[in-house]
Amino acid sequence: VQLVELGGGLVQPGGSLRLSCAASGFPFSSSTMSWARQAPGKGLEWVSGIYSDGSTFYADSVKGRFTISRDNAENTVYLQMNSLKPEDTYVYYCAIGERLCFTSWGQGTQVTVSS
Repeated sequence: VQLVELGGGLVQPGGSLRLSCAASGFPFSSSTMSWARQAPGKGLEWVSGIYSDGSTFYADSVKGRFTISRDNAENTVYLQMNSLKPEDTYVYYCAIGERLCFTSWGQGTQVTVSS
């Protein structure tokens, strides 16, 4: 199993970023995928998930600002993040599973929201 996140970086408050996660080594199209995030020294926070049928679900903290999507032909899951706030500053992880019930996750990508 391999999950490779890309797209993190530094963005100003109110800005946008799009994270991508390239997946391999497992049946991606039939797997529930999630994004989670973690601050240094803190626990993992679930952000969003998408079922194999494309149904999506979000944590209240990001609902209306973040959008998760998937491309089963490319084995890729995305997280479009809009209206970013300083409190969205975390390392973001792509994971197999839903909520915090993950079987695998990637190495993470840093997102920093700061002026």
